[in-house]
Amino acid sequence: MDIIPASQRILDQLTHLLKNLTNDEYSKTLAVLYDNSIGQHMRHTLEFFSCLTTGLTSGIVNYDERERDVFLESNTLEALSSIAKLKVAIDQIKDNCGLKLVHQSYDLDAREEHEVDTNLYRELIYNIEHAVHHMALMKIGLREIKPSLELPKDFGVASSTMKYRQSQQTTA
Repeated sequence: MDIIPASQRILDQLTHLLKNLTNDEYSKTLAVLYDNSIGQHMRHTLEFFSCLTTGLTSGIVNYDERERDVFLESNTLEALSSIAKLKVAIDQIKDNCGLKLVHQSYDLDAREEHEVDTNLYRELIYNIEHAVHHMALMKIGLREIKPSLELPKDFGVASSTMKYRQSQQTTA
């Protein structure tokens, strides 16, 4: 199963990014990101992975109840520490397992929660795709604050898009 290595690659790419940003660059709000920062997108991404790895103990994953840790979005060393812990937790995954995904009602006035059956591999796939989406947004912000930063060519690009692009090059 290639989900574990794909998750680790995402975290490695985020590590590369963090090692190349100052705290000021990381936490700077950017108009192009609607006054959000690279750090806010990073925090959001890492907290989703954290919700999943934490939920493995109870069998219940609730992305709505994440920490929203402001320090994580303003301090690159804290984010790097979070990634290191996530990498260890993901590396320890041996098998797929059933999970319950808890989410709040989509009705803004309702307060009830709902449970949906899911599994670990499905949620890892979701986290990979979710991370890629936020990495694409980070890349847009990086054009403004650090345009010279070299990122892996697949940073913020879905694997299906990479495969499609490769197929187009071989047929051209």
